[in-house]
Amino acid sequence: MTADQVTWRASAATRTPPVTGAGAGATEDAAAGDRLLDRVRRSLAETGAEPTPARVAAVLRSQGRLMGDSAVLGVVEALRSELVGTGPLEPLLADPEVTDVLVTAPDQVWIDRGRGLERARVCFRDAAAVRRLAQRLATSAGRRLDDARPWVDARLPDGTRLHAVLPPVAVGSTCLSLRVVRPRAFSLAELVAAGTVPPGGEWLLRTVLEARLSFVISGGTGSGKTTLLSTLLGLVGPHERIVLAEDSAELRPDHPHVVRLEARPANQEGVGSVGLRDLVRQALRMRPDRLVVGEVRGAEVTDLLAALNTGHEGGCGTVHANAAADVPARLEALGTTAGLDRAALHSQLAAALDVVLHLVRGRDGQRRVAQIHVLERDAAGLVTTVPAAVWSGRCEARPTGTATTGGGFARGPGWDRLRALCTRSLGEDGEILAPGGADPGGRPAAPRDRTAQGRALPLGPDGEPRAGSQVRSAP
Repeated sequence: MTADQVTWRASAATRTPPVTGAGAGATEDAAAGDRLLDRVRRSLAETGAEPTPARVAAVLRSQGRLMGDSAVLGVVEALRSELVGTGPLEPLLADPEVTDVLVTAPDQVWIDRGRGLERARVCFRDAAAVRRLAQRLATSAGRRLDDARPWVDARLPDGTRLHAVLPPVAVGSTCLSLRVVRPRAFSLAELVAAGTVPPGGEWLLRTVLEARLSFVISGGTGSGKTTLLSTLLGLVGPHERIVLAEDSAELRPDHPHVVRLEARPANQEGVGSVGLRDLVRQALRMRPDRLVVGEVRGAEVTDLLAALNTGHEGGCGTVHANAAADVPARLEALGTTAGLDRAALHSQLAAALDVVLHLVRGRDGQRRVAQIHVLERDAAGLVTTVPAAVWSGRCEARPTGTATTGGGFARGPGWDRLRALCTRSLGEDGEILAPGGADPGGRPAAPRDRTAQGRALPLGPDGEPRAGSQVRSAP
């Protein structure tokens, strides 16, 4: 039974006999049904009783109502939808394709299936029902949501990210936003199949991980930063210890050795808060092989950069930025919140961070890794980013003379810098791309994956991509 059917059935079950004559029927019946449902709700709330059929029937009898079994079950289902789970939003959140559910009014519910926002055929009875759901969800997350504190940002027990704002701050109706966190991370092959990673680009990402380059994933809200980071962390060798520090625990890498730390807000007395900066400092004492900050958004950037400059290679995180070229300025702005001056920030940034992976989301909702940048210092000592690989949708010739379609990464001016970083970490035999082309003697190279086997990948003597790769020179 859908949420719409539950709402209709409960309303129909509690209707009073229709009024003959003037067209008052449907409206008055629905209003009477809502009033009766409210009385049942209040009666059960006073006793703290669960809305079982027997208890609902007893309350209805006390109200002078005698109803059949089907009508009583309709009321029970309507009440349970309010008291358990996410009410009428339950079927939407159960849809494996849905990533976001947004409520802007009782009759305005929107969902995102990865193709942009679309209107859902779900509605609430009234604005009060939206408010009750938001407050109940906040309570289940151990947070307060009322007129004195009219907004909340929290994680529900199942991992779903909750944000809600009450009127009058939210004009007209309570606004509710739910971000679904899937129980498992996507594999890299799934991201390639979905079009998030270009064909052949998975080997470039693997090499960045294998070389233990420090990187951040940049992009706008909903561009897939957390999804990509979870996937990449799952490729880290099983012998490595990953320590995550997050404002809200959303990363779920498929890895055998993960320590998860989550920030905590202050209690109602205003004490007991644990911020990301605290978590980063504690994570450094937990012997991490990879230190990960889920989202760099404040003063913790200084602690992360300091950690990456003291032997903690391979660290990573995400940051909101409109373009990869904006990342240094974004981190500079965050560093000022910790009192770090511009010159010091750029000095640490140049030594700590190697690569920026930038995600974009098109108008059609498609998420993709658009660019991979490396960091360099200019003549003034400031850090800038240089594109090393850029998504290309063209059909181009491979070095073997065969053609490739469907796009891939085209080499940018920072390609040599990226190759040098990988060579520095993996040694002269380090490779930046997937094996599968010809070795220096012209013999086919057997596929080898250092992530799985713990060995460096072979590289041609000229350091250039081999036949069969999807990384090409930009025109």
